[in-house]
Amino acid sequence: MKIAKVCAVLLLGFMIFSVSLANAAGKNNTAALVDGNGGFAFDLFRQISGENPGKNVLISPFSISTALAMTYAGARGDTETQMARTLHFRSQDALHPAFMELDNQLFNKERRDYKLYISNALWGQNDYRFSAGFKGLIKTYYDGGFRTLDFVKRTEASRKTINKAVADATAGRIKDLLGKGDVTRLTRLVLTDAVYFKGVWESRFNEKDTATAPFYKTPEVKVNVQMMHQRGRFRYAELEYGLKVLELPYKGGDLSMVVLLPDGGLTGLVPGLTFENIRRWLSALYSSDVEVSLPRFKFDARYYLNKDLAYMGMPDAFDKMKANFSGMTGNKGLYISRVIHQADVEVTEEGTAAAAATAVVMGTKSLPHTVVFNADHPFVFLILHKNTGAVLFVGSVLDPK
Repeated sequence: MKIAKVCAVLLLGFMIFSVSLANAAGKNNTAALVDGNGGFAFDLFRQISGENPGKNVLISPFSISTALAMTYAGARGDTETQMARTLHFRSQDALHPAFMELDNQLFNKERRDYKLYISNALWGQNDYRFSAGFKGLIKTYYDGGFRTLDFVKRTEASRKTINKAVADATAGRIKDLLGKGDVTRLTRLVLTDAVYFKGVWESRFNEKDTATAPFYKTPEVKVNVQMMHQRGRFRYAELEYGLKVLELPYKGGDLSMVVLLPDGGLTGLVPGLTFENIRRWLSALYSSDVEVSLPRFKFDARYYLNKDLAYMGMPDAFDKMKANFSGMTGNKGLYISRVIHQADVEVTEEGTAAAAATAVVMGTKSLPHTVVFNADHPFVFLILHKNTGAVLFVGSVLDPK
């Protein structure tokens, strides 16, 4: 009996130890995923900014990473290797459970201070055979239901069905993710991810304090905008090269907007935008009385990311001859024909509403004084989940109008 009791105690101890190791591994995998997603976020942001000089930029790197992670689940061979390197992904075994754990932390349905939703889906050709293992993985780790459409005979109706689902998931902010021609009779699979956020400032701007003021697109060119004002206590820092960083928290404290205001234009800032630098800058913030001026702004953006992602290191995924997504079907008959991303943001006195969606279309083949933070010239903004460090949105404002 004594031996039995000792064995039972040892077994219980081993089980507790195993659970602790599993929890630690899960946390480590999630932290590694946040690091990887953050690295990819600013790689892509720098790439898109370089291709769109003088234009506002807006992406949801989390949406893009999630949609491509679902695609990566079916990648094999060189295609898998290139995607992992470009997207900063780890092994298949570690990646997908980490995404599920991160989603559980981010999209807490019990929260009432803000709205933050995600919706994933697979849309497959009704008579095309997809691996049960692939469909099961997406359902298990991404809560992504597999739905069938008829791209061959009902191409336009299929496109409208997907667009309606995305619009519903983003409170109508992303209405036409797939344009005419984005799906064809050769489309066999579309993977979609949609993210929606709406939050109010912890310290709201008073509409009575909003007034017309100049915004300097360049030192010589200005436009008149509606500039919001408030004075309060915020986390702030002034760093190297005159970079000012301000954190504006949303109610509830889990999420915040971080505004990066360089001394001058964005030309000198964007090349140095890395996840490592962002973390370093955030660690330098301290509580201070700040006189804040921030323009109201609203804009959207749409990108076809094929060339960007190919240039960044995953060309095989878009190559009819080289693409290997045999993990989806058991053969190499699929390739990525389009990666489409659309995002929308609106910042007002009350708070922020933002939405984004991504489609992967697969075809066959503290100081004693008050500091001044006046965002009257181009700046970069992030929307962060503070506990995990996940970057949900990143954009640049070169013209608030």
